Formats: sequence, C-alpha cells, structure tokens
Amino acid sequence: MTVTELPWALDGRGLQLIRVPPLALHALGEDNATLAMELEPNLLTPYLLGEECQGLWRYRSTQITGNPLDSAWITRIAVDARTSTPVGLAGFHGRPDARGMVEIGYRIDPAFRRLGYARTALEILLDVASRQSEVHIVRATISPDNIASRNLISQYGFNEVGEQWDEEDGLETIFEVSASRSASAANG
Repeated sequence: MTVTELPWALDGRGLQLIRVPPLALHALGEDNATLAMELEPNLLTPYLLGEECQGLWRYRSTQITGNPLDSAWITRIAVDARTSTPVGLAGFHGRPDARGMVEIGYRIDPAFRRLGYARTALEILLDVASRQSEVHIVRATISPDNIASRNLISQYGFNEVGEQWDEEDGLETIFEVSASRSASAANG
C-alpha cells in the first residue's frame, strides 16, 4: 500500500481511511459545513462537523496550504466499509520528518467507541507506515489520562520516550515504535 492509495485499508478488517479532498478540507477548515457537505455529502456527520473536530480541520487546512506534500499523509475519515458509515478520523500529522518519523492520530465518534475502530485504524496506520521506505519511527502522543489509547498502543510495541506540552491538548506522553516492528505487531 502506498501513501497515496485511496482508501487505506487492511483486507478483511472492515474499515477504510478515506482521504479528504483539499477543497473539502479547506471548506471544513473555514467552518463552511454547507460547502463541505456539497463536496463530500456521504462522509460528513454531525461529529465530524462539530466542535471536537473543528480545530483539527482548521489546522490541517492551514498545514496543506503551506506544505501541499503533507496532503496525502494527513487526517482521513474512517469509514466502516460494511455499512459506509463514517465513524471517526485517523491519519498522520504530516509526511515523515528528517529522521523518518511520522506521528499518528485517531479520533472515533463517541457513538462508535469501544467497537474496535480505533484498533483497526491504528493497525492500518502502522501498516501504511511500515510500507514507506522513508518511515523509520512511528510516534503517538497521548494525554496521561487517556487510559484507553495508552492501553491500545501498548499492545503494538510502543515505548514511552518522553513528554511534551501541546498548546491545544496540554501535557502529552510521547510513545514511539520502529516502523518495521510496528508492522509485525499490526499484522500478527
């Protein structure tokens, strides 16, 4: 699977990560739900259009304006392939940095949590990262009180390597795993 393939998926897992076209991403970033719905009528839900996701859309819109090559890597809509239902978001924070590191991120709509979607999204992201020769390290940053996400990534070989302060999210613990090691955990 290449990073530009649409959509990202793993056989038999029932979840697809569908790229948001730049025009729709910019409409979302401008909080123009009407235009975004015209551009992507079957992919946008009240959760994805809501307050919890608005800051992310705004950030990603600005990001791809300044760094168009990030567009293929960033946030995608997670869709249950069996029902065509959007269940959340998942993607990378951008293309690999100078040391070959990519950071993952995922958010599942509260109505669909605890159903395995976050796990499957994580496995898809790890698989995509492992297939890119320029990716060597996969990073996840998680709030210390997000026990569910911390427990999830611990099952995929991530190790705690430090912490950071994020202006929007506050204190975060930094976890990393080698891309090659993550692939065996995701597919094993």
